[in-house]
Amino acid sequence: MLSLNQVRTFLEVAERGSVRLAAERLVISQPAVSSALAGLQKIVGAPIVERDGRGVRLTPAGERLATYGRRIFALLDEAVDEARAAANPTSRRLSLAAVPTAAEQLLPELLSGFQAELEPVDLHLEVANKDQVWDRLAHWEADLVLAGRPPQHEQFVTLAVRPNAVVVVGPPNRSYGIADLARATWLLREPGSGTRETTETVFAQLGIAPPAVTIGSNGAIRECVRVGLGISLVSRDAVARELADGTLSEIPTPITPMVRDWHLVGGRKRDLPSGAQRFLHYVIANGAFRAA
Repeated sequence: MLSLNQVRTFLEVAERGSVRLAAERLVISQPAVSSALAGLQKIVGAPIVERDGRGVRLTPAGERLATYGRRIFALLDEAVDEARAAANPTSRRLSLAAVPTAAEQLLPELLSGFQAELEPVDLHLEVANKDQVWDRLAHWEADLVLAGRPPQHEQFVTLAVRPNAVVVVGPPNRSYGIADLARATWLLREPGSGTRETTETVFAQLGIAPPAVTIGSNGAIRECVRVGLGISLVSRDAVARELADGTLSEIPTPITPMVRDWHLVGGRKRDLPSGAQRFLHYVIANGAFRAA
């Protein structure tokens, strides 16, 4: 019979890509890890890992097992949280995942108001790029995701949206034509960022291929734009304060502002835990979101 210890050991191997590293992480022997893998493989009736150089990689059967294994442990954590909430309604947990712009510029105010108006919750917030936040939601390791694009997989569903305009910003008191936009240095987020993809769409639509610098932080981009290092496409939410005080200026272009709504997303086949339900209701009532 399959045991949780076998599954936990297998997931550690899946994450580390190595029996040795999994054993070190779990503080057990390598033969114990290998025994757990062998037992699982016997239950599945097919190989779940295969050699890959000095390490191992998952087979298709192992990939599927890892998906369900991660969900199992996420569901066990949720079961404990919901039992505690049933015994004590003030004991609730909320697990969110968000792309960096949303986490830096949108969530602080929302979470502050949520915690102040309702009973405080035990909050876990994961900030990552869009691929990573969708991965956490798919494996039930996040209750809700806040992202700048609608979900592209049928297992996800948008629960609420909030208007979000993306604009080009530069230092104050400068004007830019199309030729200027093509010559200017653009400050880009890292590959995998939704803002990076939107910026590349802007380049294609404007027919430009400008020089670019990659910077992996919204805060660093704002400061670099302010001191004149370049220009950037950003969420207006991310630079609202700077636009208001004049330290940055919005650069008009033929295709901006572009509307890229914020999407608060859940799993289609999973009931929202109570803490996530309360947060959803709060942002619709108080956070300029509307139910989708």
